[in-house]
Amino acid sequence: MIEERNVGLAIFFSVITCGIYSLYWLVKVTDEANSLSGEMGTSGGMVLLLSIVTCGLYTIYWNYKMGKKLYMAQERAGRHASDNSVLYLILSLFGLHIVVLAIIQSDINDLVRYV
Repeated sequence: MIEERNVGLAIFFSVITCGIYSLYWLVKVTDEANSLSGEMGTSGGMVLLLSIVTCGLYTIYWNYKMGKKLYMAQERAGRHASDNSVLYLILSLFGLHIVVLAIIQSDINDLVRYV
């Protein structure tokens, strides 16, 4: 079951744990987006592993793919779909991965409330 998360608390926990919670958050968001879109892509654990092995470069690609995946999930739910993949890509290029995670979580929360 996909649970709604408080974005502010997730950011707070990520900061006070020096980023450890954001790794867990990354895994959960990936698995939930896969479930919502109906497309079983790369699992959350594999995304975490690839991000660590590539020193974060895979995360930039992952952010772009998550934009596309959430677009598909919004269309699948019959909602007004917005493709934020380029926004996620630009934010991640500037090192704002936590902001991307927050926006993705917000989109997931909206989809969970709707469904």
